Amino acid sequence: MKRDEFIKTALTGIIGTAMMDLNSFASAIDDGKKAQRMPALFIGHGSPMNALAQNAFTQSLTKTGNELPLPKAILVVSAHWQTNGTFVADTAKPKTIHDFGGFPRALFEVQYPAPGAPEFARQTKELIKSVEVKFDHDMGFDHGAWTVLKHMYPQANIPVYQLSLDYTQPAQYHYNLAMQLNALRDKGVLIVGSGNIVHNLGMLNWNDPQAKFDWSVEFDTTVKNKLAAKDHQSLIHYEKLGQAARLSIPTNEHYLPMLYIAALQQKSENISYLYEGIEMGSISMRCFKVA
Repeated sequence: MKRDEFIKTALTGIIGTAMMDLNSFASAIDDGKKAQRMPALFIGHGSPMNALAQNAFTQSLTKTGNELPLPKAILVVSAHWQTNGTFVADTAKPKTIHDFGGFPRALFEVQYPAPGAPEFARQTKELIKSVEVKFDHDMGFDHGAWTVLKHMYPQANIPVYQLSLDYTQPAQYHYNLAMQLNALRDKGVLIVGSGNIVHNLGMLNWNDPQAKFDWSVEFDTTVKNKLAAKDHQSLIHYEKLGQAARLSIPTNEHYLPMLYIAALQQKSENISYLYEGIEMGSISMRCFKVA
């Protein structure tokens, strides 16, 4: 074979292989089939130790993962990724972040090696028109994501990416931003808000895991009733809901992911509860699905 013919043949092979790789990647994003519209979930994630636990809560996560349509990707809005500005992670191979201390070594050894979802991150950025969204090229999975997904999708074979919470912005900002994410559900993206409706670590009853304070039960029930009534404005302006709200939300990073999922509820959609309960007096484990 002549030199120029050899080079041409080699280049054709290289280009062909590259095109196959690109086509394979594209087919992973869009296999030509209309994606099934996904529900949206709020998960009250509680202690990181739930990653290792087999209890009623983690069993509900496993059951939910088994019953849902298979997502093309999962977008997590977690209480544990707070930023100045709004960021979406386009990391291709996210790391498992052990963003806590004082727990057993076994918890730090847990890995959740799911791939990232750079293409869906790009689409998410493009969907949000109200604010400038920036890419974060290094963000992995914080424990609000992986301790939950470990039970829902233990094979870690579904692409996962995260959207940050801008801690400088009020609740209305987050609600308005979340409404712009609805089109992702039609693309097969499962959107998961991970936090806790009641989250007051300063008032935990360490001696009684089953404790329930009157104010935590009151506020958890209030939120449940407001969700049922689709009274989202009251949930956005939670500071007007009295002393129970003030005790339940000393800081709002765990509450805001719930607002993201409430904002995704369409007029024809209902809320169903996947799990509910109060732990150690001041943590609500309430989880729900919008569909």
